[in-house]
Amino acid sequence: MKFLTNLSTKLMERYLPDAFIFVILLTLLVFLLGWGTTDSSVIEMVTYFGNGFWGLLAFTLQMAMVLLCGHVMAKSPLFKSLLQALAAAPKTAGGAIIMVSFVSAVACWINWGFGLVLGVLIAKEVARQRTDTDYRLLIASSYSGFLVWHGGIAGSIPLSIATEGHPYAAQIGIIPTTDTIFTFGNLLICGILLVAIPLLNYFMHPAPKDRIIVDKAKLEEPEPTPKPAVMTPAERLEHSAWLNYVIGACGLAYVVHYFYTKGFDLNLNIINFIFFFAAVVLHKTPRNFIDAVDEAVRGVGPILVQFPFYAAIMAMMVNSGLAANITNLFVSAASEDSFYVLAFLSAGIVNFFIPSGGGQWAVQAPVMIEAVNAIGGSLDQAKMAMTIAWGDAWTNMIQPFWALPALAIAGLKAKDIMGFCLFVLLLSGVVISGVFYFVF
Repeated sequence: MKFLTNLSTKLMERYLPDAFIFVILLTLLVFLLGWGTTDSSVIEMVTYFGNGFWGLLAFTLQMAMVLLCGHVMAKSPLFKSLLQALAAAPKTAGGAIIMVSFVSAVACWINWGFGLVLGVLIAKEVARQRTDTDYRLLIASSYSGFLVWHGGIAGSIPLSIATEGHPYAAQIGIIPTTDTIFTFGNLLICGILLVAIPLLNYFMHPAPKDRIIVDKAKLEEPEPTPKPAVMTPAERLEHSAWLNYVIGACGLAYVVHYFYTKGFDLNLNIINFIFFFAAVVLHKTPRNFIDAVDEAVRGVGPILVQFPFYAAIMAMMVNSGLAANITNLFVSAASEDSFYVLAFLSAGIVNFFIPSGGGQWAVQAPVMIEAVNAIGGSLDQAKMAMTIAWGDAWTNMIQPFWALPALAIAGLKAKDIMGFCLFVLLLSGVVISGVFYFVF
């Protein structure tokens, strides 16, 4: 395992380009495929590209705020103490890898945004405390937990089809989460992966001579701005805790009202809201909060410049019909026995180009719903939806889109972790396909 992992990481480090180069190459590939395999002309593909380029602006800002708020909150004294205590719990390097993998996966099962940030923050803190743990694998382990998100309680596809008035209610009705998230088959996949992935990451730990131990100086963070001995009225406000506490109380009041009226409905907006106002209160003064923001904002750049390209890729895939063609290719070869596995594989391929659960469901659902009706037998619309959900989550392990926030916090590039994530992809593909074939 160590030999294969070492080979994989070296190949990725040598041949996998920076994530920005990757998305440009992916854009060109989709452009050529759309032009060459569909009825779309060059001008039409250019139009799809341009019209779709700003299609994810709201989501781009949400993801930028996930990164910024999570980073700022982690720099607060109280949160740093909590992370330090959790990171100190494992007694060995292998135990640290298992702990990071498991905590990240459980947190992502609860909510992917929360888990994505929490996992990498714990991994970073482990790296600060230990000198025997490969930093690349720590961050890869934190990201590997993201694999289970779409089978969890915040999965966008199962939650969508459980909502009154969803786009396909006329075809498949309202499907409760008891028929999707909380089925035996889905929970079995989650349970196996919660055990298997931490163990896989443990066995992938390079031999001591091959481990990359991060320079702790690179993980050091600047101290808060000291309070001046003599302050102007403006500086008194900057170093006044009551401002943070008052506005923080306003935020807390809204959070209580939100959960009281909506129940446990976690989404990106409320998570960012909680992170933001928690960071304001935990930093105590406006000056400490502003200093933390100034440092955290440096990592937002990759999200801002790459997500528009993914929006354009999605637009080209959908409008040219390329995504539907890929889905149809798999569906046409499916039988009652093989349908769920082939649907899962097709979703994994489509996700590589459309790394968005909601966007992917919009593209694949019409084809898949009709396929279930046409093939019939024991096929079930709820199970079909979960095959798309797991396919969407599966290839995120080798798709840099969702890794960008974690990589920005960690200070790494995609090529640093993808050698490890490749084996997570292979193992999870076998597990998920096996459950779909033998259990579903």
